[in-house]
Amino acid sequence: MIGLADIEAAARHIAGHVVRTPTVPSPGLTALLGVPVTAKLELLQRTGSFKARGATAKLLSLSAAERAAGVVAVSGGNHGIALAVMAAALDVKATVVMPRTAPARSLALVEEAGASVRVTDGMDSAFELVTRLRDEGLTLVHPFDDPALIAGQGTVGLELAEDAGELTDVVVSVGGGGLIAGVAAALRARRPGVRVWGVETEGAEAMSGALQAGGPVRVPLSSLVTTLSAPSVSRLTYDHVSALVEEVLVVPDRDAVRGCLDLADHAKVWAEPAAGCLLPAARQVVERVGDGARIGLVLCGGNTTPPEIMGWANRFGLL
Repeated sequence: MIGLADIEAAARHIAGHVVRTPTVPSPGLTALLGVPVTAKLELLQRTGSFKARGATAKLLSLSAAERAAGVVAVSGGNHGIALAVMAAALDVKATVVMPRTAPARSLALVEEAGASVRVTDGMDSAFELVTRLRDEGLTLVHPFDDPALIAGQGTVGLELAEDAGELTDVVVSVGGGGLIAGVAAALRARRPGVRVWGVETEGAEAMSGALQAGGPVRVPLSSLVTTLSAPSVSRLTYDHVSALVEEVLVVPDRDAVRGCLDLADHAKVWAEPAAGCLLPAARQVVERVGDGARIGLVLCGGNTTPPEIMGWANRFGLL
């Protein structure tokens, strides 16, 4: 299990490379949800998501031989962008494997950062290819199954604990589980009374499926939220979530897109569906906890374009 000392060490190592993002009360979201809401604006992070933290922590932990071999990652978007940008900054050659379903903007940003991009038909085949490339000698930077990376993501929770006012519940998006594992570990150590809730979208239910099965299982993927679409979680992330997280809630894609529109309207921030899904989940938390809830939302990323959001909103009849 990742401990506070691991996360604090990661915070020291990455401090010169990433942004300490704002943690702010949101009057607009407070009015919308009817309880006090604090937002951790990780969408203002370098590369547009929290992923820069874990990627940097992992890159800085590599040996000279691992750096020389070059790194490889699989990504539906944000992890690839983060690794490409941070590897270039640290003079490490990077290869990123992405599914064709990844947003075109994400593919372009990875290429613009100088990484080599390999495109596959889907996320399952992307994970298969990255495994082969690792076996051929590249150094794997896994999107979630790595202690150094989870400790890096945990710095989000460390800052939230230090910068937020009183909180009762924190809601965190779940893909493979690296972010929520790190955030939950940090909050359990720094604010042990705070409950941590996960949220997935329908068709990207790797963690909730694992919790039901008693361990990691492969799940079918159909969600439009590619940044949350891991085919399975890892034993490492599962162990953290099963021990430290209250529950993983599941919301429809439509509600995640509606959440993006609500975040723009009420919080004045531009977020991707992986962050938009927090709002419908937060409503469920408030219903369960009651009027005494004081909610923290980790707005994990903002890497989406207006045409993408408008296209999804039109598809679901939200405009």
